[in-house]
Amino acid sequence: MKRLLPLAACLVLAAMPLPGAYAGQADNAIDWSISKSWTMNCQPLDFVQSLDNKKVFVLCEDSQVRIYTPEGKEIGAIPVDRNVTAIDIAPRGEALYLISKSGKSYTAIDVSVTQQIDISGAPFVGNENAPVTLVVFSDFQ
Repeated sequence: MKRLLPLAACLVLAAMPLPGAYAGQADNAIDWSISKSWTMNCQPLDFVQSLDNKKVFVLCEDSQVRIYTPEGKEIGAIPVDRNVTAIDIAPRGEALYLISKSGKSYTAIDVSVTQQIDISGAPFVGNENAPVTLVVFSDFQ
């Protein structure tokens, strides 16, 4: 009986398929298409896209992190140390994280985008040239 147990184990192991034995034998095809493509005015080194798909951050060879819309419009750029080798962001792009291998450093940067709203011709109350403008959107449906 002691001799039959190892023999049975060898037969069971021999009957099991090896991992990767089915590689290249897939019946399924991968369908793919390019959904967006745009060129940049810099040499990219690293990138990350916000989870809400509203911003794309690209670490460029010119020591800047350029921020783009998903359509490729550049929103702005943040200068970074030339030793930065990798980037990451908070889920909505509200913070940028930099790693420098040669500088052995980590840096976190708060990021906010100020958007200009054209209010020319809109009704207003108060000083037309005030340094701050409060805009109320009341026509949402």
